[in-house]
Amino acid sequence: MITPAARIEPTDEELATALRAGRDDALDRLMERWQVPLRSFLYRYVQNEADALDLAQETFVRIYRHRANYREGARFSTWMFQIGLNLARDHARRRGRRPVVALEEAPEAAGEGDPRESAVGAERAQAVRAAIAELPEGLLEAVLLFEYEHKSHAEIGAIVGATAKAVETRLHRAREQLRKALKRWGV
Repeated sequence: MITPAARIEPTDEELATALRAGRDDALDRLMERWQVPLRSFLYRYVQNEADALDLAQETFVRIYRHRANYREGARFSTWMFQIGLNLARDHARRRGRRPVVALEEAPEAAGEGDPRESAVGAERAQAVRAAIAELPEGLLEAVLLFEYEHKSHAEIGAIVGATAKAVETRLHRAREQLRKALKRWGV
């Protein structure tokens, strides 16, 4: 039996180049791939589902409007997160407050184990979320992009406008601040 050749999906960069060349359907495919990761990142930054959804939509509107600015060969995800982060920063400034991070809840054993251990685990997870929320903006962004979006130091640098070494330094400083804040928990 002869099987049809496997359909090869275009890369994000190929889709962004196609969008730049006038193929509007490429944006639909990029949105399908990136709307959930982008919205999750923005939610952790602004801690409001409606705002995160609005910011994600605005990010894709900006991508469409500025499609001619996409540099062929550049990573699409870096460009997209940079646009999204800038919108989130502006949103936080307009609100006149520092963004608060909502990190996903710590996974709990479903009804198993000692209830006291579960309560301590939940309390510890809340302490970690609160400590991360207290980080200064530059350290917060580095932690979110590194730990939750799994970006490299170079990618984070491109997104936040810093060198890879500066990102490494920010992550080190963030970890030191988190260690101090969570000393009681032995983290």
